[in-house]
Amino acid sequence: MAIWRSVVGKMWLTIIGLVAVVITTLGLFLLEYINLSFTEPQKIKHLFIYSGVIGFLLTTFFAFFLLTKITQPLREMKDAANRVAQGDYTTRVAIRSSDEIGELANTFNQMASELHTLIRDLQHERDHLSSVLRSMTDSVISFDASGEVILTNPQGQHLLDDWSSVDWSEDEELSDRDANVPGPLRETFRNVITKGKELTVKIHVKSGVWSVVMTPLASTDSVRGAVAVLRDVTEEFRVDKMRKDFVANVSHEIRTPLSMVQGYSEALIDDIATTPDERRELVQVIHDESLRMGRLVKDLLDLARMEAGHLEMNFQSLDVNGLMMRVYRKFAALAKERNISLTRSDEDPTLLLEAADGDRLEQVLTNLMDNALRHTSAGASIALKASRIKEAKGDWIELQVADEGQGIPREDLPYIFERFYKADKARKREIAGGGTGLGLAIVKNLVVAHGGTITAASEHGEGTTFTIKLPIKVNSKKLSTEHG
Repeated sequence: MAIWRSVVGKMWLTIIGLVAVVITTLGLFLLEYINLSFTEPQKIKHLFIYSGVIGFLLTTFFAFFLLTKITQPLREMKDAANRVAQGDYTTRVAIRSSDEIGELANTFNQMASELHTLIRDLQHERDHLSSVLRSMTDSVISFDASGEVILTNPQGQHLLDDWSSVDWSEDEELSDRDANVPGPLRETFRNVITKGKELTVKIHVKSGVWSVVMTPLASTDSVRGAVAVLRDVTEEFRVDKMRKDFVANVSHEIRTPLSMVQGYSEALIDDIATTPDERRELVQVIHDESLRMGRLVKDLLDLARMEAGHLEMNFQSLDVNGLMMRVYRKFAALAKERNISLTRSDEDPTLLLEAADGDRLEQVLTNLMDNALRHTSAGASIALKASRIKEAKGDWIELQVADEGQGIPREDLPYIFERFYKADKARKREIAGGGTGLGLAIVKNLVVAHGGTITAASEHGEGTTFTIKLPIKVNSKKLSTEHG
């Protein structure tokens, strides 16, 4: 009885008991009917016929019962399982009984519910990871062990697209393992896959510098790929180089006059100069070099104050023609002495800036004129111009210093306003005691402090033109706040 309970349940036993009673009653009734109505041969014949009919009816009954109680629920669960396999994790089967079939249906529903929860959590995790990757400013590229890209964020895809236009095959021999890895990453990829250790390198691609951190994706017994995080450090690299160059240039600029001061002072101590004129000449050199160091320190302090926004500015109405005349008179004698033609052009006699620091703008023009004179040969000319221009944003005054000197190579123009740029590769100092290399950096900061712009146009060997544009109307209080 325990076996039957475990297989078909209590309902089955009840039905079988009722069927047994019906069959027994029906059989006894048929036997009695046959004994009373038929002869012996007829009894046997009719017994077989009635037994067949009863067997057929019972078989049909049990088949229908089996279909409705066992086979149909199993088919429903099979169909439900197929829908779950196709991704419909909300599928559930009806529980029509509390027997083994009902328990199986209940277990199936629990499994589908837990699977739905698991898949939903995984989807959330994937969406979160995808959101993090998309929001990253760094490029993320993941490779499998064969070098195929298996995952990347938009920044990484943009980088791959950009690098795909470059033919890297000429740089090195390719192996089947890293043929799909971009050229700049191949050596790093090989080392990471081979050694199974994280590597950090810097690579130079085209005009950019990239910091690469590549980490192996390790399984239990092997490396199954690598993930690379790339950051564009071009600007950081440039700033770091500027810092190193700045330190080197300051050291050089200070060391040169210090060496001369030390050398000439030792000559005086050792009485190498025997006449008063020789001693006076040595002392003059020491004095000039000390002034040069003083100018360098002053320029450095001024530039630091400008870049920090602590430069004191005295904004007031300024007559531009008067400014141009003062600068012209300052350099007219020196230009005549060097046989350089200096001209001044004021197209508008009423040029007026509503808010400007006259001393600072004179410093700007003085610096530009000094550069022009030092790099212009005898027989050439320098033009000092001022004019009014109209633009959609308002009226401006344009100041120009144009020389016919050596000029600046086109590739050097973007850097001439940087600190300690003396155009050593383009324009060499022709006069002893030349500038500190900070002049144009100071000029740009002073022009920007007035809300203006400065640009340079030059062709090597044909001269240079510096153009300053200053707004006629400007909020002096705002400028004072920003730069004072």
